[in-house]
Amino acid sequence: MDTDQKPRQSPVILITGTPGTGKTTHAQLLAQQSPVPLQHINVGDLVKDKGLHEGYDEEWQTYIVDEDKLLDELEPLASAGGLILDWHTCDMFPERWIDLVVVLRCDHSKLWERLEQRNYSMKKIQENNESEIMQSVLDEARESYAQEVIVELQSESTDDLESNVDRIMQWVRTWRSDRGLDGS
Repeated sequence: MDTDQKPRQSPVILITGTPGTGKTTHAQLLAQQSPVPLQHINVGDLVKDKGLHEGYDEEWQTYIVDEDKLLDELEPLASAGGLILDWHTCDMFPERWIDLVVVLRCDHSKLWERLEQRNYSMKKIQENNESEIMQSVLDEARESYAQEVIVELQSESTDDLESNVDRIMQWVRTWRSDRGLDGS
């Protein structure tokens, strides 16, 4: 790591959760309302748009991510800070990058409805619903990051969305204040 690198002025926030829990909606609203500039990166879109994959899996209707290419692409951005990473998994991102991990959770019956509205295949709906019931993403976060940087938030309503974004914005203000950046 470059010892001359300036400390980050803004955090890197990872918003993760089972598909359909509201990651992108939360990330977009947070980027719009944040007290400091935060760039929202939908990791799935980045993988597709920049060709950071090894091909397409027809059975699961998803790209097979080339993790090395993805991490190489994100490294300079994460080092600079000011990011919201939006993705359904979290264990591949180096712990040193991430200041806050937000794990969104949703009742499985509501999640099922959301995935049906996206026209997901029955196999994909069942797998994602099972993942949510088994809290797979939360467990992955707990295995990958320090407990104090992980927050689990319910994401079932507009009220949840607004409350969650307010809570994250307060966390951003505190993060900056703790580093003496609150007046800049």
